[in-house]
Amino acid sequence: MTAIGLGMPTAPPPVLAPRRKTRQIQVGKVGVGSDHPISVQSMTTTLTSDVNSTLQQIAELTAAGCDIVRVACPSADDAEALPEIARHSQIPVIADIHFQPKYVFAAIDAGCAAVRVNPGNIKRFDDQVKEIARAAKDRGTSIRIGVNAGSLDKRLLEKYGKATPEALVESAVWEAGLFEEHDFHDFKISVKHNDPVVMVRAYELLAEQGDWPLHLGVTEAGPAFQGTIKSATAFGALLSRGIGDTIRVSLSAPPVEEVKVGLQILQSLNLRERKLEIVSCPSCGRAQVDVYTLAEQVTAGLDGLEVPLRVAVMGCVVNGPGEAREADLGVASGNGKGQIFVKGEVIKTVPESKIVETLIEEAMRIAESMEPADGATPSVTVS
Repeated sequence: MTAIGLGMPTAPPPVLAPRRKTRQIQVGKVGVGSDHPISVQSMTTTLTSDVNSTLQQIAELTAAGCDIVRVACPSADDAEALPEIARHSQIPVIADIHFQPKYVFAAIDAGCAAVRVNPGNIKRFDDQVKEIARAAKDRGTSIRIGVNAGSLDKRLLEKYGKATPEALVESAVWEAGLFEEHDFHDFKISVKHNDPVVMVRAYELLAEQGDWPLHLGVTEAGPAFQGTIKSATAFGALLSRGIGDTIRVSLSAPPVEEVKVGLQILQSLNLRERKLEIVSCPSCGRAQVDVYTLAEQVTAGLDGLEVPLRVAVMGCVVNGPGEAREADLGVASGNGKGQIFVKGEVIKTVPESKIVETLIEEAMRIAESMEPADGATPSVTVS
């Protein structure tokens, strides 16, 4: 029997739609726009004034794969901490500014890669766009115009009655026009809402009106499970049509979890290189082994594997052999035993008690033999 390599593809994987063409901006060392990969953002939960704790959390986010990090700046103590944080962070830092326009200038002076401004709750914001644009241009700082349903300008709330997609977009386009009047174009836009349907429609309308790079987010998405579903639904609807240049999954959960979900969404749409992927059946009355436990143990045992590897954990003889054969590594289980497949061939049969151990050993062996595209040594650290 000739082995057929049907695991992770070697050619660029297909995507559902080409990226919407946008202007290009820089957020520090990270390029943003249609010429660059979609970046994943998160936000620290520490007091920004606590520099050591904030930098520690940024390091954890960086290790998880975060590309850009946002830090809150509601006080003078936070503003004073920005220079050290920006200097020592491994990834670009965005200062998040609400209410106090003086902190916009403090963040620019501190060397932050970007500043997020919320026009709806910064007093007399429109009157200060000229000065903000000049300061940002002088320092090479980009801006995110962040319109939120919960802090929409009162004039637009009166006009539309509530935070409709049209209201969010009108606010964003107005502010974009003010920056462009002052010859400042290094900005991206977000129009966030907690309802995925409203959020998706707002971004669709916004994408039709200009070539601005767009930052996607479902604001106040909720606890981990609910927020993951809402974000995946909304992001999938937009990214599958090529809309979106940076993303932030907003969860009531540790920020590292936001990054994990964001990366998985991009990988699922072939917008990021897939790394470890566990293919496992949902189990049914045909299963002759404990698929739930096997899948969880294999996932835990391979946590941290940094090479593209598809592992199939299957529990019966109906779909099991076919799925296991099409993965890089897999097991088709039945009658208390498991057939171990590597690149389409059965290499051994082991008792159920040895399935997890064998899959982890074989995964490590495959990972060590893989040649990363960038020539670096593949990471095979697991926990």
